[in-house]
Amino acid sequence: MFSSPFPEDNDRAHAGTITLSDDTGRTLECYIEHSLSVDDQEYVLLLPVDSPIEIFAWQGEEEEEEAILVDDDAVIERIFGTAQAVLAEQNLIVKNTAYALTVAGDLPSVEESELFTLEIEDEEADLEPEQLQLLASFYFEDQEYAIYTPLDPLLFFARISKTGQPVLLSPEEFREVQPLLEEHLFNEVE
Repeated sequence: MFSSPFPEDNDRAHAGTITLSDDTGRTLECYIEHSLSVDDQEYVLLLPVDSPIEIFAWQGEEEEEEAILVDDDAVIERIFGTAQAVLAEQNLIVKNTAYALTVAGDLPSVEESELFTLEIEDEEADLEPEQLQLLASFYFEDQEYAIYTPLDPLLFFARISKTGQPVLLSPEEFREVQPLLEEHLFNEVE
């Protein structure tokens, strides 16, 4: 079972859900974890209903091996059927959803030997390493791939448009409202 920092009581079953859409028409069903209003604009903190996954291609030689995130839609489309088949063996259903691939079903319990730490190199931001749990690995056309799920929840910030639709905040919009959102979130937690 996947552990989440959010309470696992019956509130989740009654929490509202909202659907994000991307430019290609794909959707992502999310729980509304938090909603707040700042200057007559409603913002929501969203958590995907299904678990996000990331697919990496392993490249290089034994000790120099490097995991490269597969984020090219054409590559994902080619390997998608194989990824589906491999995860189906664990009763997980892969979905090509908006903003992230996801899986429906119960994730296996976290085992230390199956963890992978992804060091994110970014000159501008001091980012924490991301911990990922290995779900499966497979070969496609002589290339090794591995499917991981992040241990930390994948959260999205969106604003609610005048038509009632959620609009994902751009990085620039998020930077502008982040101090206000944090202030309101921390004030409500205290």
